[in-house]
Amino acid sequence: MSKKDCGNHGEHKRHKLFRQLFAAFLLLVIVALLVVLIVWLVLRPTKPKFYLQDTRVVQFNLTTGVGLLTSVFQITLSSRNPNGRIGVYYDRNAAYVLYKGQQITAATALPPGYLGANDVIVWSPYLFGAAVPLAPYLAEALYQDKNAGYILLYLHVDGRLRWKVGTWISDHYHLQVNCPVFLTVDSSNHYGDGSVPYFHFRQMTSCTVDV
Repeated sequence: MSKKDCGNHGEHKRHKLFRQLFAAFLLLVIVALLVVLIVWLVLRPTKPKFYLQDTRVVQFNLTTGVGLLTSVFQITLSSRNPNGRIGVYYDRNAAYVLYKGQQITAATALPPGYLGANDVIVWSPYLFGAAVPLAPYLAEALYQDKNAGYILLYLHVDGRLRWKVGTWISDHYHLQVNCPVFLTVDSSNHYGDGSVPYFHFRQMTSCTVDV
């Protein structure tokens, strides 16, 4: 056998070894992905639960004629992870209040957090809306609702979450939460300066969750 043949034979063996190593690595990756997929399908994560526990109206002033609404709310919002083996990371979530589809407070960031299996987390942020202009029909509807003694608002949370299974952490998923905020209004019962009627949050409500 010539030296050239020996060189070609050695090169062929190296190429064959590289192909075998690559095939083994690819097989290992496929097996790992299949294991993660099987675990994911078996565990089947359930969407987290959200509950609006309380809403305190600190300020609520509608300037009639110009349709400007200034409001301050303190909300108490809780979330529970119903999964027994899956954790949840909450990333970059923000909360704000809506009236008939219009945002009436600025978005307030909720502190990020991690929920282990069956854990609960509670947020109590203040939500502010300073001289928010309302469409004329919305200002009129809000004025009528207030005089009628009840107002239906919605708390909306928009953000992202990640699932954690063992040491594996998923990509981000879009999170949307909507909570009805039913308030009754007693205009005859005012706070100290007599300018703000008494708002009463009726009851703790369960929120709809989309992931």
